[in-house]
Amino acid sequence: MPALVIGGGPAGLMAAEELARAGHRVVVVEAKPTLARKFLMAGKSGLNLTRDQAGFVDHYSAGWIAEIVRGFGPDQVKDFARGLGIELFTGSTGRVFPTGMKASPMLRAWIARLGGMGVELRTRWRWTGYEGAALAFDTPQGPARITAQTTVLALGGASWPRLGSDAAWVPWLAAQGVEIAPFRPANMGLIIDWSPHMAPYLGQPVKGATLVAGTEISRGEFVLSARGIEGGGVYAIAAAVRDGAPLAVDLMPDLGPEEIAHRLARLPARESLSNRLRKALRLDPLKLALLNEWGRPLPADPLALARRIKALPVRHAGPRPLAEAISSAGGVTRAALTDALELTALPGTFAAGEMLDWEAPTGGYLLTACLATGRHAGRAAARHLGPG
Repeated sequence: MPALVIGGGPAGLMAAEELARAGHRVVVVEAKPTLARKFLMAGKSGLNLTRDQAGFVDHYSAGWIAEIVRGFGPDQVKDFARGLGIELFTGSTGRVFPTGMKASPMLRAWIARLGGMGVELRTRWRWTGYEGAALAFDTPQGPARITAQTTVLALGGASWPRLGSDAAWVPWLAAQGVEIAPFRPANMGLIIDWSPHMAPYLGQPVKGATLVAGTEISRGEFVLSARGIEGGGVYAIAAAVRDGAPLAVDLMPDLGPEEIAHRLARLPARESLSNRLRKALRLDPLKLALLNEWGRPLPADPLALARRIKALPVRHAGPRPLAEAISSAGGVTRAALTDALELTALPGTFAAGEMLDWEAPTGGYLLTACLATGRHAGRAAARHLGPG
């Protein structure tokens, strides 16, 4: 077999398209009954394809991934989607979505195009490791082995294992001498053991606040859940918190501590503290509840209280588990790869997508890099095969 792609997510499908475009016979095998399950799940709340933003590549943890994304960034992703007949719009924050918001129409159009290019798709083919030079699989027809001239691995990371990214491949590649960084959760919520008085507020979004973790700052909205805090505002600083940065929330980011203290001091001292916070600062009940949850005992001095409001320590018990994270950090290291994303320990085998050691925030960065690395690996695999 000339070309084998293992993994039917965006990175694998993009690699397959590049190989087919170069004239090579390509077989894509996917362990699950259907393709791109994580892609479809991401699209349930609106498929964020990419982002129109200056400095887009600055949001990647690894410079080598950023360089690959430079070759297939937001403009190219938009052209790719439009080439599949998908109309797009750009939101106020620069996020780019299909007008229909869903992922399924794009995936159906992509699968149809791949079929027209001669790409063979095999589902329920689970890779089980190496048997000599062959790759072994469990299939609906029983065990199978494939020996390919070139292979692209697009196996995903270790988040959302129920959708297929279970990192089962790690020991097989490690046994071949491939260096793999341990997986860690990324873009995940944080665990908080709430006091009983917080029960009425769970499920509500916190708006108009800023989360600060070391040098990272996030003005995004986040949600109080029964298990902690989650949402875009948390995901933006989650990596810093995971790596040890203390977390605080600024409940009034548009005012300095002196102005807050001045407003508090203007009210008569006979007013209760809760009334002063509500009347002078117009803190909503949710922010008042957070201040009581994490800020007690509250200082009586207006300036000290203002500083507490501006830097309220968030008491948490660390990240949600890896299986619940939107994405993962870790995977095949840069040292294990050539510039073409070929595994140095396995000549002729290339890797792409979330199985590589990089991370980025949500907001279109993850999908763009998966597409970009899939394209990069697919083109390199096609060059490895030579003319089709």
